[in-house]
Amino acid sequence: MDVRSRNNVRIVGAEQGPTIVLAHGFGCDQNLWRKVTARLSPDFRVVLFDHVGSGSSDPAAWDAGRYSSLQGYADDVLDLLRELDLTDVVFVGHSVAAMMGVLAVGADPTRIAKLVLLTPSPCYVDDADYRGGFSRADIDELLDSMESNYLGWSRAMAPTIMGAPGQPELSEELAESFCRTDPGRAQVFARATFLSDNRADLAGVHVPTLVIECAYDVIAPRGVGAFVHDHIPGSALLTLETTGHCPHLSAPEETAEAIAVFARST
Repeated sequence: MDVRSRNNVRIVGAEQGPTIVLAHGFGCDQNLWRKVTARLSPDFRVVLFDHVGSGSSDPAAWDAGRYSSLQGYADDVLDLLRELDLTDVVFVGHSVAAMMGVLAVGADPTRIAKLVLLTPSPCYVDDADYRGGFSRADIDELLDSMESNYLGWSRAMAPTIMGAPGQPELSEELAESFCRTDPGRAQVFARATFLSDNRADLAGVHVPTLVIECAYDVIAPRGVGAFVHDHIPGSALLTLETTGHCPHLSAPEETAEAIAVFARST
């Protein structure tokens, strides 16, 4: 299957600039990067795509077995980089896509030169001294709610995830993005996301990495960003003075600037 159509790949921006690959999180699609893309495209070549099962990806590519773990999505990222013959890219992963980047660079470090992990979480469930933000009971309740009433869950959760009450249009946009996703496929993706544990994979990252967290984020609390930073050798941690889990929508100027500065750094 052609990777470009499978993942609805788009390439925009400067033809000669460094290449930045933007990977969206659960329930989203590439359009949610538009505010950051507009700020990056004058100086960078920007590659956008939709994960299989999301956005305008090819429905025929869906395989519940492959996409029941984050490794399936990470393998797609590597397929995409090989198909486009891209090397030395800056991979920017939002939320769960951050761990896809971690898995991809661990499997093949020849394609990705730098990682930007935007509001990442290597594990959402509290475990001993680790605080992921949720108990296992919380996660089970979340997944049960999705399965019983996905559209209702989407409407209820979007404002909490966005965390920008002063910009209600963003919560509505996120809810609409959730609602456009096939509920069955969303549930597979949600289980792959919220039941994942990639803490042990962080030590295998040996490329320059920037961890970006928000000052208040109910999905990936402050301690999670510090954990990722502490467990990726030589990484940098940046805290944006904003709230919510989607700063590329709620604080696009600051997010784009952080990505651009890191991408240009030597």
